[in-house]
Amino acid sequence: MSGVNYYTKEGLQKLKDELNELKTKGRADMAKQIAEARDKGDLSENAEYDAAKDAQGLLELKISKLEAVVGNARVIDESNLDTSKVGILSNVRIKNKKTGMEVKYQIVAEEEADLKQNKISIKSPIGKGLLGKKVGEIAKIKVPAGEIEFEVLEISF
Repeated sequence: MSGVNYYTKEGLQKLKDELNELKTKGRADMAKQIAEARDKGDLSENAEYDAAKDAQGLLELKISKLEAVVGNARVIDESNLDTSKVGILSNVRIKNKKTGMEVKYQIVAEEEADLKQNKISIKSPIGKGLLGKKVGEIAKIKVPAGEIEFEVLEISF
């Protein structure tokens, strides 16, 4: 997970909060589980202890990956963003040329993507296809079902 990723202030804070939760409450809960399993007797035949130690390893792996993400994260200064073309944090209204259906998405970092909130990843096929497009341009996007053409109707922040 190397490379810089860009986030909104809220998105980065959410990652930091999750990391803090894992480091404090997560580690404390894990230590408690291990202590309880250790108290149940012989460690060489204690499956509960082995499972707790494995879970601890997975927790530490998740913490280290999240630390790397947070360490490489940058907050985007919205005042410096160009509204003439689609980029990260753009709110873009697009129209499917075939069906005429219109939808509005915000282009965000992969970890902030949430389709229920109409936030799509900059690394998704649609996100990649829209990058750099200007109002009125057509984006031809390859999706598993074939190719879809979207017209960019509006770009805002």
